[in-house]
Amino acid sequence: MARILIADDHEIVRRGIRTLLQVRPDWGICGEAKDGREAIQLAKELNPDLIILDVSMPVLGGLVAADDILRMNPKTKILIFTLDESKTLRALVQRCGAHGLVVKSQAAEVLVEALDRLLAGTTYFSEVDKTQLSSEII
Repeated sequence: MARILIADDHEIVRRGIRTLLQVRPDWGICGEAKDGREAIQLAKELNPDLIILDVSMPVLGGLVAADDILRMNPKTKILIFTLDESKTLRALVQRCGAHGLVVKSQAAEVLVEALDRLLAGTTYFSEVDKTQLSSEII
């Protein structure tokens, strides 16, 4: 069973993610965090296979938390979850080492597919134009 940690400062968002993930009996929610620091601590304690991290959280944001978590355990898959649809954010997500990005407005349609891809060892970036993204990284 794939162990998934959810980190978002809004209870309603965490609840919505849990609901979407219930379609997969081979996935289990091993924990939930309200901020980036708590996500790092739970990642250390629970050793999840995948972490869904909100970008904007109190105490510590998702990109900084992702960087810390991946330094602790590079095998953990990180999916950044955000309201921001900018290509600049997509470039930052890739730079921090996260494996994917889902925009919250698209979550109902793409979250399950994104998690499938990450758990299979690939990446998922919502509607990324690879040519524009690579020019922003440089």
